[in-house]
Amino acid sequence: MKLATGTTLIHHGQLIDGTGAPPVPDAAVVVTDGIITYAGPAADAPPVPEGAARIDARGGTILPGLIEAHIHLTYFNVTELQDLDIKFPVEYVTLQSAVNAKTALECGYTAARSGGCLHNIDVWMKKAIEEDMIPGPRLSASGREICGAGGLMDWNPDYRKIGMEGIVFIVNGPEEARKAVRKLVKDGIEWVKTYPTGDAASPDINDHHTLCMTFDEMHAVVQTAHNHGLKVTGHCRATEGIRNALKAGYDAIEHGTFMDDECLELLLKRHVPMCPGLGFEKFSVDRGKEFGLSQQVIDGHQETLEAGAESCRRVLAAGGTMGLGGDYGFGWTPHGTYAQELTFFVDYVGFSVLDTIRCATLGGAKMMGREAEIGSVEPGKLADVLVVAGDVMRDISILEDRANLLAVMQGGVVKAGSLAGRGADTRSNENTKD
Repeated sequence: MKLATGTTLIHHGQLIDGTGAPPVPDAAVVVTDGIITYAGPAADAPPVPEGAARIDARGGTILPGLIEAHIHLTYFNVTELQDLDIKFPVEYVTLQSAVNAKTALECGYTAARSGGCLHNIDVWMKKAIEEDMIPGPRLSASGREICGAGGLMDWNPDYRKIGMEGIVFIVNGPEEARKAVRKLVKDGIEWVKTYPTGDAASPDINDHHTLCMTFDEMHAVVQTAHNHGLKVTGHCRATEGIRNALKAGYDAIEHGTFMDDECLELLLKRHVPMCPGLGFEKFSVDRGKEFGLSQQVIDGHQETLEAGAESCRRVLAAGGTMGLGGDYGFGWTPHGTYAQELTFFVDYVGFSVLDTIRCATLGGAKMMGREAEIGSVEPGKLADVLVVAGDVMRDISILEDRANLLAVMQGGVVKAGSLAGRGADTRSNENTKD
């Protein structure tokens, strides 16, 4: 991905650097050749060269680019699980995924971690974004997922003989689990996504207290993936599924809904990050009826909402790492509404604004394994910066409206926002840094 050339000064705004530190009220950020070289009080900022580009934050907020820690680029207008499989051909899904990637960047999300993707499209989307072929967030790819036979993601009847290979590998036993990972190794993914448990979306067969993989299958996935330098994560709602994942050696937990004391202790001991994807439960409860969700499904989402919120509060209080995001692309959580997750964590879960932003920036970067490069506005990091009109500390919901985004910067280049394309702000060269 190209980096900007020259120097850019961002000034006249408060700085929230993403580390959880208190805001700096009158701040400046200096970017040199796409890298942050200063971030702090404007009074202490070094002089910038004559002719340097300047971005006036207009008394608003300067913060790190947001990170969607569980994105599904191939999901769009999903109202039932079957919509995720064979509803559209791969060509159309690919085009829609490119639109979703552009939308995410325009919403202030400069990086994202895939939570599973049809046909390994995210692998190629990542390549296209890094080569500046299309706009989008810096991606960590996961490709197709792995689930036990008869589990949450195995819904096509066997007699149809159409399989599930476009979205998920169905495995029976440890050997098939190893085989599935070995197939993924060739595809260029970073994360192996699995389904240790079910979900409220499937109350009659694989609800949120049901296991969809055995411990031996999960351990086989981890052994094989780690042998090839890949990381493993899993959709974990049931307590036993969370425990199995942590004991099997998983590198991250998705959801972590029903977390007991033992699970929390394991999570902290192994420094395993978690992406709760919790707003989806709230929005399913609030809007499910208009999309045809049954009361049984809605009641299940209510249960996971309450338990998941408590798990998040416990992980935060204990000093664990969390990223924010998850499962956008359903009818009631369309792409482009990602920032409502942040408002939800402040208003419903009870996180402070600073903790919420830390999870949505540095926490996501840690999940991606890129905290040394992105996730906070600190010297030495890539200049992935968001400039917002308004006081985010006073009202975090202003991040939900793209009209409030003055500049969405990747590597010092303004890619989106009302200032995008205005002269020197967008100069770039051929220097690259992944």
